[in-house]
Amino acid sequence: MAGHSHWAGIKHKKALVDAKRGKAWSKLSKAIIVAAKMGGGDPDANLRLRYAIDDAKAVSMPKDNIQRAIKKGTGELDGGNLEEVAYEGYGANGVAVLCQVLTDNRNRTAPEIRKIFEMADGKLGSTGCVAWMFDSKGLFLIPVTAVDEDRLMEVALEAGADDVQTVGKTFEVTCDPNVFRDVSKALTDAGIEPEVKEVTLIPQNTVDLDADAARKVLKLMERLDDHDDVQTVSANFNIPDDVMAEIENDE
Repeated sequence: MAGHSHWAGIKHKKALVDAKRGKAWSKLSKAIIVAAKMGGGDPDANLRLRYAIDDAKAVSMPKDNIQRAIKKGTGELDGGNLEEVAYEGYGANGVAVLCQVLTDNRNRTAPEIRKIFEMADGKLGSTGCVAWMFDSKGLFLIPVTAVDEDRLMEVALEAGADDVQTVGKTFEVTCDPNVFRDVSKALTDAGIEPEVKEVTLIPQNTVDLDADAARKVLKLMERLDDHDDVQTVSANFNIPDDVMAEIENDE
């Protein structure tokens, strides 16, 4: 199972739990604040803000919270002093890991991120050490039981998607970020509802992991994702199906 689709699936299930606790709202507020700060408060003219609002609505974030975050980003309210930082490093077996962070104090965030890496037998690296290994892509994950493959390929490719692959029990659709919204609309209009849809960083190549390394890498990914300042985590690992089954049996 490819690393990006595997983690996207785990993260999706985890996000449902986080949403119930309201934990996801803090991160989504930050994403809205920065999007509004960079491109203005009109989602029709600011695609990044549109995506951030869509993500917030997907986890039932109240409209008042969304509007308050937009106003912080545009400067109408205090609290919009956030900056984007990328932290890069390595997990077990040399897996490349890239975190995209929004923080109001990088002097606090950097040591915390470094400690998370070290606790999972990883190491925080220098800027640019792994970023070159990833490409920005739109990603959609759809259960194979939800749609016929030929129908999915027809809809997705006509809308501008690059590729449709079968990965285990999931169809994986990838596209250029510039056509993400077009592909998303085309799937919705065709009655195809992805379990996961996001613009993310996809590795150019992956590293196969055994069970021990996989446990360490998944622990690293989960701990990074739990950090309040971390918006997204990407990595280039691949966990073979038999190894994943072994890990799941341990739980």
